[in-house]
Amino acid sequence: MMSNIRSKGTRPEKMVASYLRQNGIRVRHNCGTVLGKPDIALIGKKRALFIDGDFWHGYGFGEWKDRLPPGYWEQKIRRNIERDRQVDRLLQSSGWKVMRVWEHDLEKHFQESIAGILAFLTS
Repeated sequence: MMSNIRSKGTRPEKMVASYLRQNGIRVRHNCGTVLGKPDIALIGKKRALFIDGDFWHGYGFGEWKDRLPPGYWEQKIRRNIERDRQVDRLLQSSGWKVMRVWEHDLEKHFQESIAGILAFLTS
């Protein structure tokens, strides 16, 4: 059932938040005061981290979009992709640094992904 799909508190998000907490990095989660509600934000440093689900944010969309039923889903994913781009542009124009990490990268290459996240958040 679609209502069971989380928009926050996902497994990849929890993995990152837990690692950061264990390493003494305090961040805001699903920060509603920042455009786009980043999954993780450092307000003072103007850093926004988005952990994007592969399906919802369209990873490799061009390769699998034809398998979706016509109409709703293709439009929804396209709107999500465009919204992500617009949020990135608006945040960057406001002086924010933005990083997006794919769900599959965290699950398959956690150490490399978290190293990049740490570098981003602490730079």
